[in-house]
Amino acid sequence: MQPKTNIVHLPVYQPGKPVEDVKRELGLSEVIKLASNENAFGFSDLAKAAVIEELSNTPTYPDGASVELTAKLADKLGVETNQIIFGSGSSEIILMTARAFLAPGDETIMADETFSQYKHNAEIENARIIEVPLKDGKHDLPAMLAKITSKTKIVWICNPNNPTGTIVSHEELTAFMDEVPSHVLVVLDEAYGEYVQDSSYSDGVSMLSKYRNLLVLRTFSKIYGLASLRIGYGVGHADVIRYINQVREPFNTTRAAQAAAKASLSDDAFIERCAADNAKGIKYFSEQFDRLGLSYFESHGNFVMVDVKRPSQEVFDALLRKGIIVRPRWTYYPTYIRVSVGTMEQNEAFIKALERVLQEVTV
Repeated sequence: MQPKTNIVHLPVYQPGKPVEDVKRELGLSEVIKLASNENAFGFSDLAKAAVIEELSNTPTYPDGASVELTAKLADKLGVETNQIIFGSGSSEIILMTARAFLAPGDETIMADETFSQYKHNAEIENARIIEVPLKDGKHDLPAMLAKITSKTKIVWICNPNNPTGTIVSHEELTAFMDEVPSHVLVVLDEAYGEYVQDSSYSDGVSMLSKYRNLLVLRTFSKIYGLASLRIGYGVGHADVIRYINQVREPFNTTRAAQAAAKASLSDDAFIERCAADNAKGIKYFSEQFDRLGLSYFESHGNFVMVDVKRPSQEVFDALLRKGIIVRPRWTYYPTYIRVSVGTMEQNEAFIKALERVLQEVTV
């Protein structure tokens, strides 16, 4: 049997190394995972109660259209219910968007170091991928605009960008959108948007009334702490959502995920606490990297990308032996690692281990 020729070379997505694997492989009893940008502060007690209550309905299929959750989210965001679609994480919305809009030979534009699933799903659809280098770790919107042609179907913007954590401002984004042709769909991925403290940051949903060719992605996996339940969403013009919904698999989100997400929307206090605690973690990392003489990108997510001035895989391996899991191997930043914000105790343990590793791994 022969698969599609354009998928043969595709790498399988590699998540952060599991804690259990590290314990087993290295014989460690304590391991700290700071590799997958998970919420170290947990998830809402309201969501936990909702999941427990929903367990009794396990034998019954979920609501395929997520009607109750959609209504609550639409009310919170100030949009219509036909402007929202849910997926198994926002990564499934990326998959569905590529499936709905990209045909072989279509062009799609993205940054050269950004969330890997944009490129992965575009390759599956056999689209022509145009990667634009980041500028100081940030999306170069003018350069991306210059690459748009009559064949361009989708432009992907990750804001804050994963892995660098940088943002483009509302002013920069609106200037870009004003120039993008109406036939081009701009996908604005705001998976980490709730963490941003910078007042210049743009709320993509507020821009939808002006730009019909904008699709905003968000998720419950990050600040809401529901990563294992796999639920995210897209918000856009009703026509865009309808096209994406036409390729959505049935029952693509579970009853438990819908219940937890719905309950989480009622717990703004939890989100505010997590954002505040995350900001303290970012500040701590910044101070410590300055002390150690390491350069890093100013991050607006729940992670920091730092230049350890050594091959990232070597630093990763050395940290792993000390029970710390981070994320190495970035194509255009070979000496950088990405570290997620943990609890302050976890953050301090990472810095202590990193100091020792920098002494052990020679430049």
